[in-house]
Amino acid sequence: MGKINAVITGIGGFVPSYILDNEEMSRIVDTTDEWIMKRIGVKTRHILKPEEGNGTSFMMTKAVEELLQKTQIDPQTIEAMVCATTTPDYHFPSTASLVIGNLGLQNCYGFDMEAACAGFLYAMEVGAGLIATGRVKRIVVCGGDFMSSMTNYEDRTTCPIFGDGAACVLMEATEEDYGLIDTYFRTDSHYDPLHMAAGGSACPPSHETVDKRMHFVYQEGKEVFKHAVTNMSDAVEIIAKRNNLTNDDIAWLVPHQANIRIETAVAKRINLPESKVMINIDHFANTSGGTLPLCLWEYEPQLKKGDNIIFTAFGGGFTWGASYMKWGYDGDKFSKK
Repeated sequence: MGKINAVITGIGGFVPSYILDNEEMSRIVDTTDEWIMKRIGVKTRHILKPEEGNGTSFMMTKAVEELLQKTQIDPQTIEAMVCATTTPDYHFPSTASLVIGNLGLQNCYGFDMEAACAGFLYAMEVGAGLIATGRVKRIVVCGGDFMSSMTNYEDRTTCPIFGDGAACVLMEATEEDYGLIDTYFRTDSHYDPLHMAAGGSACPPSHETVDKRMHFVYQEGKEVFKHAVTNMSDAVEIIAKRNNLTNDDIAWLVPHQANIRIETAVAKRINLPESKVMINIDHFANTSGGTLPLCLWEYEPQLKKGDNIIFTAFGGGFTWGASYMKWGYDGDKFSKK
């Protein structure tokens, strides 16, 4: 038996039906469409309302249901599930266990990963590693977040940024030269610029933490922007160099959808034309762990077998890095909804 690679063979996704546009946002908080578009690049974002569903597990379940419908695989052949999220339904049980239960997957184990906006990037590496051991042949990797549940709609600097959504990929074992080829990950210790202050064991929930609004995303925009652009660009260049990839060789860059200015700055720094950069922040906003798989979900019909794809992400922690994947199928074989 040759080397076992982990290749993506299908994608599923879900975004809530309710759309919060900038006009409505301007009635919630002191902002304007012009201000949001110039600084963030978000026109609309999807928000999960209680009447549609509740929790990240709901969105991930919907995403996996679509994946199963598209690929027509036997659900009982899924052996493992990794869910990347910063907004689990509960501290425990895991979101993965809830999704597995919702879908009735009897031969599957699962667990959650938390690496902020880089979560899906890291989860793909874990999934590929499980496949490379030979212990599993088919695994689902999910990424998604219920960001509106931790967004302060009195903070005009952060509330326009975030939306809700989830997507997933099916990864399978192959001996062909497709799949996840290389990764470059790093974690720096930076708490202050990007965090949620309360809710964990260091600062458990209390009347005081609620009154002080400590259960929402806090971000120092300029500091995060600087680190995100530098680290994402550097990671992409490192991955490309050690795999002998020129810009002509790269079919797609899939960057975390944090801010349109970050995406365009990264593309400019590495001299990659924007036509090769997946962008959907304008209508999905920043869904944290959901941005990378939602890009794949939306751009799937344009993907071709053999495409060289580089993923890059940056999130709280700071967690960041890049991955190189050789795409395994022609995406237009699946009809979109």
